[in-house]
Amino acid sequence: MFAAENISFLKQIKKNIIGLIICTILFFSGFFIHGNAGLYLNLSGFLIVIGGTLGATFLSYNMKRIEILFKVLKTSYGKPTRNPNDIVRILVDLSVKRRIKGLLALQDDEDETAIIFLRQAIGLLVDGCSKDQIKELLSAEMYFFRMRRDETRRVLQTMADVAPSFGLVGSVVGLIGMLAGQGDASIIMVTVPVALTSTLYGIVLSNLIFLPFASNIRERTIQELFLQKIITEGVLAVSEELHPRMLERKLKSFLTPSARQGHFVSYDKIKEIFDLEEAQENT
Repeated sequence: MFAAENISFLKQIKKNIIGLIICTILFFSGFFIHGNAGLYLNLSGFLIVIGGTLGATFLSYNMKRIEILFKVLKTSYGKPTRNPNDIVRILVDLSVKRRIKGLLALQDDEDETAIIFLRQAIGLLVDGCSKDQIKELLSAEMYFFRMRRDETRRVLQTMADVAPSFGLVGSVVGLIGMLAGQGDASIIMVTVPVALTSTLYGIVLSNLIFLPFASNIRERTIQELFLQKIITEGVLAVSEELHPRMLERKLKSFLTPSARQGHFVSYDKIKEIFDLEEAQENT
């Protein structure tokens, strides 16, 4: 199941990459179509913008936060989120398993699942926590998860805010050099590109790199919080021993109609499982 998700994720990434390549070609063709592309390349302007932006970021945040940013970006672009239907299926299976084998049988699933939040939720269930305790602990986990992601996203937001400002700094540096070289055409020809390209670099880095990265983290966070909400409601329902069929109906209400895959749990099927288990126990 997870392999199928990886294939779907890779296909989606492939589409995104193709779209990104096409948009990049369209974007840079505007630079190349009317003259020499070398006119837009200036190392001095780039160093002023990137150096100033990184310097301001390092002064604003500690290195641990920046390291976390790179890890989050790697996960956001490198790993797929689980399909909500798979989460519903796992939770319904847990509900059926509890009815058949009892609560302590869920300990096996606590170790098998690859979803950290779900593993924690099952652990609370197995430990015998009450419904209110489970809800409180999982809500706190969701709250601080969102807070950590917001702090990480704020790093990119800061970089997006300061990059155009350092582009302006590069423009001032170029203008100062131009004024200092009045009457000397060679100095003017060197300093004017710094003044113009640094502003360009600041705007492009802010709107083409930093803000899209921040938006991606925000989108990923929303998806993961959605899955955590489904898990929370599912585990609370399992703790109340809600009928598996009703549990599936409840959890699938979180999904859009087009995303609701498969059929609801059949009561006859569950009864058949009960009879089968009972027969095995009797033997």
